[in-house]
Amino acid sequence: MAGKGEGKAIGIDLGTTYSCVGVWEHDHVEIIANDQGNRTTPSYVAFTDTHRLIGEAAKNQAAMNPTNTVFDAKRLIGRRYSDAFVQSDMKLWPFMVTPGPDDKPMIGVTYKSTEKQFSAEEISSMVLVKIKETAENYLGTTVKNAVVTVPAYFNDSQRQATKDAGVIAGLHVMQIINEPTAAAIAYGLGNKASSTGKINVLIFDLGGGTFDVSLLVIEEGKFEVKATGGVNHLGGVDFDNRMVNHLVQEFKREHKKDISGNPRALRRLRTSCERAKRTLSLTPETTIELDSLYEGIDFCTTVTRPRFEELNIDLFRKCMEPVEECLRDAKMDKSNVDDIVLVGGSTRIPKVRQLLQDFFYGKELCKNINPDEAVAYGAAVQAAILSGERIDKVQDLVLLLDVTSLSLGYENAKGLMTVMIPKNTTIPTKKEGKATTIGDNQTTAFFKVYEGERTRAGDNNFLGQFTLSGIPPALRGVQTIGVSFEIDANGILNTSAVYNGTGQKNKITITNNKGRLSKEEIEKMVQEAKKYKSEDEEYKKNVVAKITLENYAYNMRNTIIDEKKGAKISPADKKTIEAAFDRVIQWLDGNQLAETEEFEYKLKELEGICNPIIAKKY
Repeated sequence: MAGKGEGKAIGIDLGTTYSCVGVWEHDHVEIIANDQGNRTTPSYVAFTDTHRLIGEAAKNQAAMNPTNTVFDAKRLIGRRYSDAFVQSDMKLWPFMVTPGPDDKPMIGVTYKSTEKQFSAEEISSMVLVKIKETAENYLGTTVKNAVVTVPAYFNDSQRQATKDAGVIAGLHVMQIINEPTAAAIAYGLGNKASSTGKINVLIFDLGGGTFDVSLLVIEEGKFEVKATGGVNHLGGVDFDNRMVNHLVQEFKREHKKDISGNPRALRRLRTSCERAKRTLSLTPETTIELDSLYEGIDFCTTVTRPRFEELNIDLFRKCMEPVEECLRDAKMDKSNVDDIVLVGGSTRIPKVRQLLQDFFYGKELCKNINPDEAVAYGAAVQAAILSGERIDKVQDLVLLLDVTSLSLGYENAKGLMTVMIPKNTTIPTKKEGKATTIGDNQTTAFFKVYEGERTRAGDNNFLGQFTLSGIPPALRGVQTIGVSFEIDANGILNTSAVYNGTGQKNKITITNNKGRLSKEEIEKMVQEAKKYKSEDEEYKKNVVAKITLENYAYNMRNTIIDEKKGAKISPADKKTIEAAFDRVIQWLDGNQLAETEEFEYKLKELEGICNPIIAKKY
């Protein structure tokens, strides 16, 4: 079993706006707090002239350094630069995004006075490194294995890219599971003792950047996904954007000034809008106050809950469409749904809850799991099972009869989609079919692989292509080719074709290389990640050396002015320590960016002056 005997395996919810990590310990899942004591960590990475920041520290300085603070990387991962969603989001981001090889979006920042470009996988890997370190600090040991979650509607390319991010971060990704399915595990485990028989559960997962709905049947510890749906690009970020755009226009009306081109002002406004959105889930109105927002002009406005709902009502209603689709695909009436489970921070919005409750004829919503932590909780349980831990509570948890979110197939001679694996097929799965030659004396067959629900293949999402050679010449339609589509437990596709008319086999397998990182690129990024980690550690060491010097200097100064301790020191020695203190503080003021060795040298120099004096008296 993957990861068995290699220490604790962790479960990671790699979110658009916040990420969370859990581990199975002491017969339950422990959601691990970061170095700031928070159980979720912002999915932010910032670059400065001196160092790199990840998580809380990165988000806290975003207003001062907007163009070099990267967030929403999950909205880019596995996508193409020309994607309409990418083009739309770029208008709202303060950082630069440009097209790279194979139309891959590349994020541009200035780091240590040098222009750098990163892929979304690299930025996500940096967040994963922070999450990994959080877990290691808690466990006191190195973590190698993890289960990472993705939205149910992530396509093959996005799943592969997420797995690549894990590799770059130094993690063995044991399995990729869908976020709603992970949340269902958290729900199932929490309600296991009280549940009897078969229950139908709808997981409504509305997070920071993605939205998923999954309908599961839970029976005797077996989790079977019946249908899944969602919107790959909808969440709290979009609700924030609506409020930001509204307030930009309000500022323009009041002050005849356009702040849309000022990244710092927009960052401050966005932070306030995010905070206001959270507040409006608890109170009917809130005030946004920003001193000197733009050109010295203060901005103060009141936002009411009805106004916020009006700005986003079309997006809120859009959340109900996948619920209908999910029930339709599962061939289930809404009256047969036993529980509706809320997952993701955006499900706290009262209007979203009201629309969902109204859709289910006023049925009470299930709120007994933490919407921010449920996904990481479920991932941690699955990680424990995969790592071979003997856990009484989950021994009878037969996990993950998950399903495909989109149909998979290839383009036929008429340009139509030949579906091999229909949408909502239980995975892992393998489907086989037959194709024939379409021309006389054809010796090569060309396959284009797509995912989607459109009739014309070209209208669907292109995954990759491959060629099968060595077919003996014959009249069209005579030679038969075996086609195989296989999806593994991670939801990742492998496709192959075989000609065996003469007993000779020629098989080619593809795993969607379009826009993906090559092994060489991944290895290069792994090495760069190690380099960045080394730089981070060197920076921390440097900061510790500076603070140690500063602390020692002030301790010596405080010693000589302390009424009890200072009274025992002669006036001459006091002057010596005071002069040494003044020199060190003056040096520190002018050398904040000095090397670690310089701080350490100055400390030894100061200790050489002060320690003999203190030793004389004690």
